[in-house]
Amino acid sequence: MFNVIQTYKEIESSDKTKSLQEQIESLVNADKVVLFMKGNTDMPQCGFSANTSGMLRQLGVNFKTFNILNDQDIRQGLKDYSKWPTFPQLYIKGQLVGGNDIVTEMFKNGELQAMIKDL
Repeated sequence: MFNVIQTYKEIESSDKTKSLQEQIESLVNADKVVLFMKGNTDMPQCGFSANTSGMLRQLGVNFKTFNILNDQDIRQGLKDYSKWPTFPQLYIKGQLVGGNDIVTEMFKNGELQAMIKDL
């Protein structure tokens, strides 16, 4: 149901010529739903990450995760890229949906379900 992206290298095998911006864009677009979180779905490293990944699992959506604790360049670069200072960060079809608070609100009011129903 979900796949863990351990490192950027899993997305773009050995291309060292890509800029950090290009690497982040590759990660963001690695699947229809990508969650950048602390830890992974089986072992979240913070409550917010656990909550967000739990909602996605509850909805039965296929998604990929990226543990931002494993790559400080991607972690900081993603903050700059998204203009969003905290994690987790949920992307659907390459677009930032938001962090835990926004995703939780969307889940509660049905917006998240509507957004993922056709994926």
